[in-house]
Amino acid sequence: MRSRQWRQLGAGAVVAFFCVLAVAAGAQQQPAGDSGAARPSAGGRVLLVLPFDNRTGQPNLEWMREAAAEILSMRLASAGFEPTSRADRVYALDHLGLPQGFQPSRASALKLAQTLDADSIVVGNYTVDGTSITAEASLVDVPGLHMLPAVSVRGEMRDLTGVFSALAWRLARELDSSIDVDEATFIAAGREIRQDAFEQYIRGITEPDQAERQRHLEEAVKLSPEFSPAWMALGREDYNQQQYAEAAEAFAKVDRRGVDGLEAGFYRGLSLLFSGDYAHAGEAFADVARVLPLAEVLNNEGVAESRQGKDGTSLFIQAAAADPNAADYHFNLAVSLKRHGNLPGALNEMVQCLKLRPGDGEAQALEAAWKAPAAASAGSDPLERIVRTFDEAAFKQAAAMLDQVDAGRLAALSSGDRAQALCKQAKSYLDRGLLLEAERLYQAAVTADGKNAAAHAGLAQVRERSGDSEAARKEAQASLELGPSASAYLVLAQLDLEAGQMDAASADAGNVLKLDPANRTAQEILKVIQAKTGQR
Repeated sequence: MRSRQWRQLGAGAVVAFFCVLAVAAGAQQQPAGDSGAARPSAGGRVLLVLPFDNRTGQPNLEWMREAAAEILSMRLASAGFEPTSRADRVYALDHLGLPQGFQPSRASALKLAQTLDADSIVVGNYTVDGTSITAEASLVDVPGLHMLPAVSVRGEMRDLTGVFSALAWRLARELDSSIDVDEATFIAAGREIRQDAFEQYIRGITEPDQAERQRHLEEAVKLSPEFSPAWMALGREDYNQQQYAEAAEAFAKVDRRGVDGLEAGFYRGLSLLFSGDYAHAGEAFADVARVLPLAEVLNNEGVAESRQGKDGTSLFIQAAAADPNAADYHFNLAVSLKRHGNLPGALNEMVQCLKLRPGDGEAQALEAAWKAPAAASAGSDPLERIVRTFDEAAFKQAAAMLDQVDAGRLAALSSGDRAQALCKQAKSYLDRGLLLEAERLYQAAVTADGKNAAAHAGLAQVRERSGDSEAARKEAQASLELGPSASAYLVLAQLDLEAGQMDAASADAGNVLKLDPANRTAQEILKVIQAKTGQR
């Protein structure tokens, strides 16, 4: 999200970002590795992916319109582009007075893209022939008002995610010919999502009836418990229905290091606050603040501390400093200062609150009461105010700025150190099954330092998981030529076992255990070989 984002970022968030820089400069590198330490960009291209045109003539396949846009957006985001969110698209349609299900003409699509400040539009359609589906898409260059030739993919309906993922790869190559992520990785990136679960998710985010949305989303997470976007959507539904205990549970299932992690953490904190679980609410807000200490997060963490009988004054001070133009932060700081015996400071903050919101009746009454002679011994004061809204634009803007800072830090490293940093982050993606993101970073590591054995070993693992045995073997051997690597030997062991080459697989697994004696996968491979050959 760039500085000309159509939803303007509040001044407080910009101030808060300088707090972020201070945090980022410290030891807080945990998920910040994910937040951008090494995210090579695909040119920072902002894309508007529109729902596809259903040309099947079958109303029961209408859900695939949004499925196409969702899958393409996920894959293109993983490849380093910046697709606008569905929420932004829906908001823009509403802003233009257009319905959500609107199928735009070229002129209206351009207007929508300009509203969202997109560089390119993706438009497409799909047709069905028996059990096969053909998906076609074109890119529209918004500044040049030019449409590129269409690309298409044909495949089986049962592999819908694979079809749209392959289409995303073709579009990525059209957008940036230097992208060298393999097509198989794009396709493999969606294999862990069950198609029936994905259909339920899409129906859950598009269904106009709330009860039906809830039913579909609950089915989606039941079918695919690891599908983070479905948990996020279900959490929103529970939260909007004031089912706060259920919402907190759903938000807790969202990948904390994923694209929705910060928002999920914020709303989990709110859900816990409204459930009366102040201790865990404070922990939830603190987890978010460690990555992006924006004003609303600090304020609510302060509220959670206060509700436990603790002193949240320092957090309210930080919130008011981060966004000095928000009256509620000054109000909360005033209440906290008064509660802890600092009446002059409390009156000063209440003056600031009323300057920003002169019609605040509660603040007016408190100021008058505090100025009375008996103010020091007056009765109980009101509770601090909770900020209930999540400023998604502010969070994304601050995260983007943090990415830029981390990218600059990375660029300042030597090529060898840069490759090591990229490999470290790539491994965190690989460990979470995010193959596309992992390959992109391992490729960048190889570009930075072609003699980095870990980068080639990582690519070997990605290739093996995406089903490209020949490329996996090639990368593993390239890694071993540069130095011993348990990861590379393990890839070879798995490939040799699959190929029925038991002696080679046994030798490879043995080499793994020499480097990593506790490696359970290598131990299991040797057990399989023993069972098949009868050898000990």
